[in-house]
Amino acid sequence: MTELTIIPASGVALPAEPFRARHLIDGAWTDSADGAVSERHSPAHGALVSVAAKGGAAETEAAIAAARRVFDAGDWPRASGKDRSAILLKTADLIERAIERIALIETLESGKPITQARAEISGAADLWRYAAALARTMHGDSHNSLGPDMLGLVLKEPMGVAGIICPWNFPFLIVSQKLPFALAAGCTAVVKPSELTPSSTVILGELLQEAGLPDGVLNIVLGYGDPVGAMLSTHPSVDMVSFTGSTVVGKRIVAAASGTLKKVSLELGGKNPQVIFPDADLDQAADAITFGVHFNAGECCNSGSRIIVHEDVAEALVEKVVALSRKVPFGDPLDPRTQVGAIISPEHMGKIDGYVRAAAEAGAGIALGGAAIAVEGLAGQFYGPTVVTGVTPEMPIATEEVFGPVLSVLTFRDTDEAIALANSAAYGLSAGIWSRDGSTCLDFARRVHAGTVWTNTWMDGFAELPFGGMKQSGQGRELGRYGLEEFLEAKTVQMRIGNTRAPWVAT
Repeated sequence: MTELTIIPASGVALPAEPFRARHLIDGAWTDSADGAVSERHSPAHGALVSVAAKGGAAETEAAIAAARRVFDAGDWPRASGKDRSAILLKTADLIERAIERIALIETLESGKPITQARAEISGAADLWRYAAALARTMHGDSHNSLGPDMLGLVLKEPMGVAGIICPWNFPFLIVSQKLPFALAAGCTAVVKPSELTPSSTVILGELLQEAGLPDGVLNIVLGYGDPVGAMLSTHPSVDMVSFTGSTVVGKRIVAAASGTLKKVSLELGGKNPQVIFPDADLDQAADAITFGVHFNAGECCNSGSRIIVHEDVAEALVEKVVALSRKVPFGDPLDPRTQVGAIISPEHMGKIDGYVRAAAEAGAGIALGGAAIAVEGLAGQFYGPTVVTGVTPEMPIATEEVFGPVLSVLTFRDTDEAIALANSAAYGLSAGIWSRDGSTCLDFARRVHAGTVWTNTWMDGFAELPFGGMKQSGQGRELGRYGLEEFLEAKTVQMRIGNTRAPWVAT
């Protein structure tokens, strides 16, 4: 392990007191009625960094009631696009002003590097500005080709009360992929952040209040999936649920929501392939592969966790990826040099290691890593960069989501085999292709089952482009105009002009 690049404890002082997070219900910050709280210790430092109110049925019911009342009788759903846009734009400005505050607590709660957290929060501000633009440009359709006496209108109206359930791996970014679009559409919302990373969402609530969002439009309930998430999924006053998380939980939400037939939008897991052809720029591919698997310690639904490389260049490419992986700085997330921080929990690190151990027992090779690493001066959990070779399609590590800094390497001989391997997993979130031949790239893009396809790059993202998965990676889309459409209903209005309707009953 001495061959790795490890950043020891930086000596940066942790906050003297843990962050105190409370629910936001109908404009008021409140503790839980029973006084229950949950504590979060830093996965990198071991210290207590936040204490959050732990919501139950009472808080969830109150938040849903507030959102329902404001949607049905309040001004927000009927506000002009200009007015809604102004609040979203002000929120973006306030987010940028608070980057350091948000980044620090997100780093402490999640273990991600602070440099990465700053970049994500800056990117989130851009999403709020993009959603603000959509609020002003949202429109329906008109049909004046229905005959001389008829005019047809298609109105786009807000869905209603949106339950928004967010994960721990990108807590501020992912709530910003959902909430501003819901608000731009005119919805009201109840947001449940992960119990592991609640604090940055609480800060966002504070910023929205400062920006002038009316009371009750946004409500935040902290706590666990049971009961908070479960109630959002089943309550008849919630019109839709937008969830990002595991496929297992996503299936439960769909089943729970079926009782009220509410709309469900899901962004779930991925086992995202990158296919590397012999004519690819191997240096560019190796760098992108290293980034794709180690970014956010691999705790990313878009993680490039498996490569499918032509057998003629497999050995050379693996050597380049291993060499680059040794140079990636793992360690203290508070040090700006760190690119990979801590694993979210000891239980999750055990799961990661279990996949690697099982692959080795099944005959795979470990070209690099495959074990936890110690970081001088820190008590948290860190898993070293890992490259697993000789992976075969039937191994769980080839088809299941590891959610750690672990790369699986498979090989292929021809294009059809590469496509079959890429499509062999139950997931269909994203995929990549590396080749200098444009026809090869386009053929792959059209045949692979994935919601996003990158060619000669990996994990670029833009607010204008939709994001979401096929198969068991989810349903619905975020970002772009599609992200706004998720929170809108289409209503048809048929208008007869003048007294031109022929009587049905003879007189």
